[in-house]
Amino acid sequence: MKKTLTILAIILIGTVSFAVDDATLKKEQSCQNYINEIGVKILNANKIDKHIVFTYDKGEYKKTINDPAITKRQIIFYNEYFKYIDNDDEMAAFLAHQISRAAKSYSGEWGGLVSSAQIKFAPKKYEIFADKRAVDYMVNAGYNPIGLITFLNKSKPQNVMDKMLFHNPASKRMAIIYEYIYMNYPYYLANNPYFENINYQNFLLNSVENRAKLKEKIETGSTEKVKYE
Repeated sequence: MKKTLTILAIILIGTVSFAVDDATLKKEQSCQNYINEIGVKILNANKIDKHIVFTYDKGEYKKTINDPAITKRQIIFYNEYFKYIDNDDEMAAFLAHQISRAAKSYSGEWGGLVSSAQIKFAPKKYEIFADKRAVDYMVNAGYNPIGLITFLNKSKPQNVMDKMLFHNPASKRMAIIYEYIYMNYPYYLANNPYFENINYQNFLLNSVENRAKLKEKIETGSTEKVKYE
């Protein structure tokens, strides 16, 4: 009797294990399909004819010296990023920015080797370049570019050292994106479904000074580049 119960227990444990594994695999495949769907839509809508791979990683972000988006043209979406994603626009925002960097690494001499080096050694410049291009990519693919602002507001802390190191302050990036949308795609600000979004409202609250600078530029007709903080 004990032997029979032991065998049944082993069978049941194995069955549960397979069921759990099957559910996990289905979840991972569903995440991968979701990323592929939006990523490929952005590639096709913008006629990007470069080979770029989208990979879902169920683990946590791993910081490496070599950025796979540049060195392998591989965009990795770690599971923890989902805490910053509430809709398709925000997923498109993440992917569009990364696609911009990956596509840029193809351009230029030596199969993009020079461009890749430029992105690495002038990260702040190309970070802004990728943000602006991401807006274009999103609009062309039918996504609302304000999703890039809400995504950054949730995912990028305002680090004190950013001004001196390799990234632009989050407030500066969002202000530049806001200006770029205002100048090129004003429809999205005039017809803004994100206006009541808590993260967009937070952006408006913490960017009062930067938006005042943009307002002055518009009212004076200045063509000078605004120095956002």
